[in-house]
Amino acid sequence: MSIQPDEKKTAPTPPRAHRVTEPAPIPDFVAGPTVAGKSLAVLRIATGFVFLWAFLDKLFGWGYATPSKGAWINGGSPTKGFLSGVHVGPFESMFHSWAGTWWADWLFMLGLAGVGIAVIAGVGLRLSAAAGALMMLMMWAAEWPLAQTMSTGEATHSTNPIVDYHIVYALVLIALAAAAAGNTWGFGRRWADLVGDRKWLR
Repeated sequence: MSIQPDEKKTAPTPPRAHRVTEPAPIPDFVAGPTVAGKSLAVLRIATGFVFLWAFLDKLFGWGYATPSKGAWINGGSPTKGFLSGVHVGPFESMFHSWAGTWWADWLFMLGLAGVGIAVIAGVGLRLSAAAGALMMLMMWAAEWPLAQTMSTGEATHSTNPIVDYHIVYALVLIALAAAAAGNTWGFGRRWADLVGDRKWLR
């Protein structure tokens, strides 16, 4: 009488679990001293300096865009020369009425100084982007590159009817704010901690 050995009982093989592929982490372009972070920081500082220089030159009349006699501290108007020289576009008469008024001078100068200092420091980039972009759009409307001739009959010499340097500056400001470019070589992180949940102030 032979005894058959019991068949080996094998446990059922569990179904293979599908591996969930985690999405690749989104790189933080400004988390540290990366090439991208440094590049944005250089762009940020250079852009801020454009605004700050314009403010200082108009304030003190250093002889570049503004002569000494036209300096704001010497009684000159930062807006009169530019706005009174507008001879193109549908807003020509409006800009003429604004030229040299005290409120236009103050708003323009405060805008230049505020955007310049904030962007260089890397703080309040969202507000700076909004204010700076609005200023650039107003200046674009004053030059009105869509037109080929001015109201005086002279050519505008417009090189691009839509995208000129005003639009580029506005887009740069928006991009810097969106990328939190103040975190590298700036006070962006400290400013973010200071304003907390009020993200519109960042």
